[in-house]
Amino acid sequence: MMHYAIIADIHSNLAALQAVLKDMVNHGKMEEIWCLGDIVGYGPDPHECIALLRQHQHVSIAGNHDRAAIGKLDTSYFNADATAAAQWTAGHLTGEDRSYLENLPLTLQKENFTLAHGSPREPIWEYVLSLSIARDNFACFQTGYCLVGHSHVPQVFRYSEDGKLSSNALRPGVGLILGKDRLIINPGAVGQPRDSDPRASYAIYESEGKTVRLYRVEYDISLTQVKMTQQKLPPHLISRLSHGI
Repeated sequence: MMHYAIIADIHSNLAALQAVLKDMVNHGKMEEIWCLGDIVGYGPDPHECIALLRQHQHVSIAGNHDRAAIGKLDTSYFNADATAAAQWTAGHLTGEDRSYLENLPLTLQKENFTLAHGSPREPIWEYVLSLSIARDNFACFQTGYCLVGHSHVPQVFRYSEDGKLSSNALRPGVGLILGKDRLIINPGAVGQPRDSDPRASYAIYESEGKTVRLYRVEYDISLTQVKMTQQKLPPHLISRLSHGI
């Protein structure tokens, strides 16, 4: 049985990433990690997160914060806190980090999955949060399934064979069976969850059973918050980690 870890939105949160990588070991050997972008941004350890991810067999696509940190995205669309964090991040990347981020593709295909940060229609910016947006995006990828991040909320959109569209929260402990219905799946965020659960979120795809399972992982949030305070990152970005918002 092949296992593939699906992670998104690490956001420079080293403690959360370390906890997720440690938890993966409990679920078998991972053939590969599929990262859905936003490795950096918001948090205090951009270089360390890139370096740790690169120690593992993985593929990654670019997120909006990854591109902003290397000057490939105009931050005028960011709010003030995100802009401040992007500017701070830009000053804490090595040349090798920048080269790595510059070479991340916008989309990838793995197995029967399309990987996109925001959406297959608009990989960098679009949030897939509503049924209407999901409906439009099902026409924008050819694989059976699509994996997205960006919203930081674990969720699945289903387009059934009879043309019905539905959405459900993706919850830990409940396996999502992959069948003939087309799916858009969001594994939630490793480093900055926004579903009122502060635990790090990620998923594992089991190829033999064609199942995706969500996992939530406790980590020492205060470690990240202390680092962010020391670096004078915006207070709201620090406090929100405690509440998963």
